[in-house]
Amino acid sequence: MGVFLRAEWRDLAVLTYAIDPAVLQPHLPPGLRLDNWQGEAIVSLVGFRFLHTEILGCPVPFWGTFPEVNLRFYVARDTPQGERRGVIFIKEIVPYYPVAAIARGLYNENYHSMPMSTDVIPGTKAVYRWQFEGRENSLAVVAGGLPRLPDDDSLDTFIVDHHWGYSRSKNDETIEYEVDRLPWRTYPVGSYAVDVDVDRLYGPEFAEALSKPPISVVLAEGSKVTVSFGKKL
Repeated sequence: MGVFLRAEWRDLAVLTYAIDPAVLQPHLPPGLRLDNWQGEAIVSLVGFRFLHTEILGCPVPFWGTFPEVNLRFYVARDTPQGERRGVIFIKEIVPYYPVAAIARGLYNENYHSMPMSTDVIPGTKAVYRWQFEGRENSLAVVAGGLPRLPDDDSLDTFIVDHHWGYSRSKNDETIEYEVDRLPWRTYPVGSYAVDVDVDRLYGPEFAEALSKPPISVVLAEGSKVTVSFGKKL
């Protein structure tokens, strides 16, 4: 696949929750299955920074650096080359309408533009805020030590080690794209906070899962990434 986008994804705050798999099934495109953690379906609320974005090798003026918050879950696809582990996004939030429009047009992703702000000190804390229908929502993780590569069999590695993205086309076809990057180091977490209007942002079906304590909280350094063009399967 050719490279569509180059950027840096940095300062990733990731809160992961156990969820009833029946909530995710309607969002599952053809040919994919849920990629469960120890038999349990999970969903993650993620905030991070998009930096130094290039499309087709050209820097993006005005909108090349911005925050994103997304809600995602984990899937897998069996291929002749082996298993491909990826993510599907329930909703992705960015501050700029042109960014959302491009992502919707090319990948049919559920992108929305909303007013956003950040309070990020790399290696120390990552706070993401966004406004929806007059209410501020927020996600924050504070580091509690120095970063390291998580253990291979840990939940942290499972969460950050998915290198494919999937979406559903308007014709109900599955779109696949590859995310190429180095492994991410993660920080011990000192504290976290989350305040999200789940019902209005994501739907009441997600409220029960996201109202409980997360089963994992991750603060990852991030890295440079490349994202391929989407391919219909």
